Amino acid sequence: MIVFPNCKINLGLNVLQKRSDGFHELETVFYPLAVHDILEIVFLKKLRGQPGIPFSVSGLKIDGKQNSNLCIQALKLLIKKIPHMPSVQLHLHKVIPTGSGLGGGSSDAAFTLKVLNEIFGLDLSKEQLIKYAAQIGSDCPFFIINKPCFSKGRGELLEEIDLDLSPYKIVLANPGIAVSTREAFTGITPALPEVSVREIIKKPIEAWKNELKNDFEKTIFSQYPGIAKIKDEMYNAGALYASMSGSGSTVFGIFSKQQSPAISFPSNYFVRELNG
Repeated sequence: MIVFPNCKINLGLNVLQKRSDGFHELETVFYPLAVHDILEIVFLKKLRGQPGIPFSVSGLKIDGKQNSNLCIQALKLLIKKIPHMPSVQLHLHKVIPTGSGLGGGSSDAAFTLKVLNEIFGLDLSKEQLIKYAAQIGSDCPFFIINKPCFSKGRGELLEEIDLDLSPYKIVLANPGIAVSTREAFTGITPALPEVSVREIIKKPIEAWKNELKNDFEKTIFSQYPGIAKIKDEMYNAGALYASMSGSGSTVFGIFSKQQSPAISFPSNYFVRELNG
């Protein structure tokens, strides 16, 4: 089976407090976008128990060992919980940049869980899949639902919301800088916001510029001024709202459909213009 794991952006992101388990309490709004990786999962007619999981990658380079890839982690998690899982082979064609704040790796893992659940009739409920996904990464549970959601906790507490950006045009720009989550939290001072992301998102997009914040921007922009420059260029081109997504390094701008943003990014940037 071939599926197309999509990316997401974060509309606002507040770091509320440090938790006793070492994670941080967050609040954000996840919004799915149609930029996709390609994931193929093939059933193998051989007995489980043979060492290794056949896994190959093409497209953009993925750092780290293949056996630590989130798709493999998702598969191993199901094998551990469901010993009768048949053997499979995975191939991932990477389009969504890694370390970009777009959640590509989390999406790949969540889609792995969903596909295996479907093709092998595991009968896992959405709630069960979310619990499995939360063991893999903080963004993974969102991609089980894959609809606009207000999120709390470390990302696993999700509530679907009524948010439609289809009347707008969204421009993504990634400068090829991979930002680690650990790096992004450096310099963060958790604090409760005066107004929750959940309330701000209900206001007209024109009001978001002055109210909807991403707490990671201060740290990341000071370390990588080029990322801050992208946000400035989005606003200079007429964006109604612009922000860094997640912990970076992708910046997105939301424009009216009638606009044709006159922005020229370097050729090595990952750039996409799409409907919301």
